[in-house]
Amino acid sequence: MLATKVGLVMGDIGANPAPGTVSPGAGRNGRPEHVRESIDGSLRRLDAEYVDLYQLHRVDPNVPLEETWGGMAETVTAGKARHIGLSEVSVAEIKQAQAVHPVTSVQSELSLWTRDVLAEVLPYCNERGIALIPFSPLGRGFLVGRFSSFDDLPQNDFRRQLPRFQQAALRANLAIVRGVREIAERAGASPAQVALAWVLAQGPHVVPIPGTKTPKYLADNAAAAAVELSAADLADLDALPAPEGTRY
Repeated sequence: MLATKVGLVMGDIGANPAPGTVSPGAGRNGRPEHVRESIDGSLRRLDAEYVDLYQLHRVDPNVPLEETWGGMAETVTAGKARHIGLSEVSVAEIKQAQAVHPVTSVQSELSLWTRDVLAEVLPYCNERGIALIPFSPLGRGFLVGRFSSFDDLPQNDFRRQLPRFQQAALRANLAIVRGVREIAERAGASPAQVALAWVLAQGPHVVPIPGTKTPKYLADNAAAAAVELSAADLADLDALPAPEGTRY
């Protein structure tokens, strides 16, 4: 499955973006002409005739969603994308888009320390067969237990900017890591596999997308699909404490 996204651009975020509403360092562009230009650029760089999934990275508050989604739908009509999806949206925004063209997927953060979509978005998607594509299902690497201190992060690491990785919050959040590790030992799996198996257990249309840079961790992550967590395991994971600190 080949997927790409549109809607975030570098260099025009404005003076004071709302906290937690945009990836750091990027602004939003939901103009239909930008949607059309971006798919052409992506196909050229990918040397592909079409992508399986074209997603709107973030909703642009300065452009009506119906207009942006209309531009996205045009890429399907033109044969440049087979399906289109949204990212980090509310149920109301999914409904807005659906009134124009079917929504195939919703990409949002979901992990054992980011569960916001469980309240409304995931139930809505599960009821309608919309795929939920969780990014950062390993808590930006924190849930695998690699970091015990802020100083463990490389100097140029993006996570040094995030509230949950600041020393006081990080120390408190290690309780979540310990809980994951306990279940991993019980299940005979790695902490990463347990974290991913919990995400997979949230619904039949949940497709987590963990990131990695090495074949070793790619294989470890993929093996999570074969990990079967018991009802007791899932209950213990559900009971883990909420994290200290906001996402961004």
